[in-house]
Amino acid sequence: MNYTTIQGIDSLQEWVNEAIAIKKNPLQNKALGENKTLGMLFFNPSLRTRLSTQKAALNLGMNVMVMNFTNEGWTLEFEDGAIMDQGASEHIKEAAQVVSQYCDIIAIRAFAELKDKEKDNAETVLSGFLKYATVPIVNMESATGHPLQALADAITMEEHKTVHRPKVVLSWAPHPKALPQAVANSFVQMMQLQDADFVITHPEGYELNPEITKDSKIEYDQNKAFENADFIYTKNWSNYKEYGKVTNTDPNWTVTAEKMKLTNTAKFMHCLPVRRNVIVADEVIDSANSIVIEQANNRTYAAQLVLQKILKDGK
Repeated sequence: MNYTTIQGIDSLQEWVNEAIAIKKNPLQNKALGENKTLGMLFFNPSLRTRLSTQKAALNLGMNVMVMNFTNEGWTLEFEDGAIMDQGASEHIKEAAQVVSQYCDIIAIRAFAELKDKEKDNAETVLSGFLKYATVPIVNMESATGHPLQALADAITMEEHKTVHRPKVVLSWAPHPKALPQAVANSFVQMMQLQDADFVITHPEGYELNPEITKDSKIEYDQNKAFENADFIYTKNWSNYKEYGKVTNTDPNWTVTAEKMKLTNTAKFMHCLPVRRNVIVADEVIDSANSIVIEQANNRTYAAQLVLQKILKDGK
């Protein structure tokens, strides 16, 4: 069993319920991972993903090994048939098989480079490990998705569920740097599994991959999108059409207290890290309706559920 996309979940509601049960007694399955090892490979930086996934593994009694390929590992080659006379020192064929001998589960974090859309969509790093590793793979954020974050988001929303069919808004916000679409993509895919009034709002030209958004509602007027919303999930992503470019930094898209007044006293969500007073005003993220810290806490139980299912699947 691999966990590489939120779409791999057979029943999101069942998974969410299981994660909430784990949260009430996180050490109940500590014997499950005894003498098992999780290998965590980072091709990009991490705070919540690294610590929450490591904590989840420890809660299950697993050993954990961490390697940062940014400054510790050999540069890997992923192209089959490559003549390796340039920078790469090791091929994924050997690396994935070698790591598989040391670990029972491999978790990988490798962002989009935002230079070549086709290459990023091909998920070069994740796909390489899926092809050549001989143990289960967990996606800790890839070029196009962040399924652990999306599962944590679903858990958090369940804990704050409304008595009515909720209105959930995914809102783009400005950012000075080009950021991947991964978090937004997985949130969209997660919401497509929910019974909710779901709206994506962003400036024209900032549409996500249409193969992911499908028939999800898109509203270019942020104020209109916010009206009567129960959850506001804010995230920047770089331009998908003009791939990896920052073509809009309009501060009017920053989430402010005035905009939140348009909502149904909505909960504010963000995956973190967040640039204060660029993505969201202090008065919003510091308000009683901000649940970003709870989201971060639920990252542990999302990861623990995934690892637990993989360990049980292997028995």
